[in-house]
Amino acid sequence: MKKNVYELAMLRIKLLFNEFDNIYVSFSGGKDSGVMLNLCIQYIRENNPDRKIGVFFMDYEIQYSETIAYVDRVLEANADILEVYRVCVPFKVTTCTSMHQTYWRPWDEDCKDFWVRDMPAGSYRKEDFPFYHPGIWDSEFYILFAQWYHLQKNAKKTCCLVGIRTQESSHRWRTIHGKRKHHMFRNLKWTKQLSKDIYNAYVIHDWLTTDVWTANGRFGWDYNRLYDLYYQAGVPLEKQRVASPFLLAAQESLHLYRAIDPDMWGKMICRVNGINFTSLYGHTSVVAQKKITLPAGHTWESYMHFLLSTLPEEIRQNYLRKLSVSINFWRKRGGCLPEKSIQQLQEMGIDIEVVDHTNYKTEKCPVRMEYQDDLDVPGFKYLPTFKRMCICILRNDHLCKYMGFAMTKKELALRNKVMDFYQGIYNT
Repeated sequence: MKKNVYELAMLRIKLLFNEFDNIYVSFSGGKDSGVMLNLCIQYIRENNPDRKIGVFFMDYEIQYSETIAYVDRVLEANADILEVYRVCVPFKVTTCTSMHQTYWRPWDEDCKDFWVRDMPAGSYRKEDFPFYHPGIWDSEFYILFAQWYHLQKNAKKTCCLVGIRTQESSHRWRTIHGKRKHHMFRNLKWTKQLSKDIYNAYVIHDWLTTDVWTANGRFGWDYNRLYDLYYQAGVPLEKQRVASPFLLAAQESLHLYRAIDPDMWGKMICRVNGINFTSLYGHTSVVAQKKITLPAGHTWESYMHFLLSTLPEEIRQNYLRKLSVSINFWRKRGGCLPEKSIQQLQEMGIDIEVVDHTNYKTEKCPVRMEYQDDLDVPGFKYLPTFKRMCICILRNDHLCKYMGFAMTKKELALRNKVMDFYQGIYNT
């Protein structure tokens, strides 16, 4: 490479500031979005001090105290060039700490006596957004906010800068390099169109974790001191993340709140169901985070039905619907498997039907088969087994992400209907 990642990032930022009349940064208080914001602040102060940039911060109420302190410091220190949209809205947020709840709501007025802290002054509330409704999820709010902000500014083109890096996960890698990516700004692979005249830009997608900390050290940028505490607690670099503490990916690290932020911990255990249990067992086999064993006298199918019998009716039916969809999918369409897995299934005598064509863009072959109790083959988590469903239940994975589920057609249709409705209001 003729330029390093910092130089490339600054070139991308320059291009965006030249092309877009309206730009804002999606800021979470984490290391990546922090670097993204600092890059923009540096660019403005060096090249265009009269221009301001928006900052969109979704305040989830329950966060590490160091994260809140860092956010407050950065926003206050750069108040002359930042237009801050600090959102304190009771949208629905996924929780995997409870078998009784699939979501919780930050800043829920019905739970005001149990809020872990006071709502920050000057925050944007649900009354400030005409598109808000009680059923909205945080991920939906993100997209609708972009449309609302675009219209509020009466902008020609709006760009949201998002600090994600492909090193973090395969999902983020696909966001940048996926073959199905069609809608980009000027065919730049690090951009993505959200809706008409509104784009996301991933300026630091090619940075490594070491690049982030090199930049903080070299330029003397402020950063979230939570990462210092993570380091002192022995948390590896790749697992040092700032996110909602109740997501599936955060189960293993939830117990760190007790040691790192005991004051916050004492408040949050009364706020969301199942937090204390998850902190104690979230990194153990009790919630299937490590190798789990089958109880004596059970098959994985019978164990699954036993686990389902312990759940509230609504939650049980949710898992059964997911299971029914998965069974029909593997019977009728089939899942794509690598040649090695197909060969091993055949050697094991598993009755499978290999299809010679697929509409998916993949070198793998579609395989139709019935659900199995368990399969000890590579790629286990891609195969239809009752053990996988047991893992979802034990992890309180209500969306069944471990089984490859995303939003259902019904859920997507409902989301699109809501978004189209409010987009229609804006356009009139």
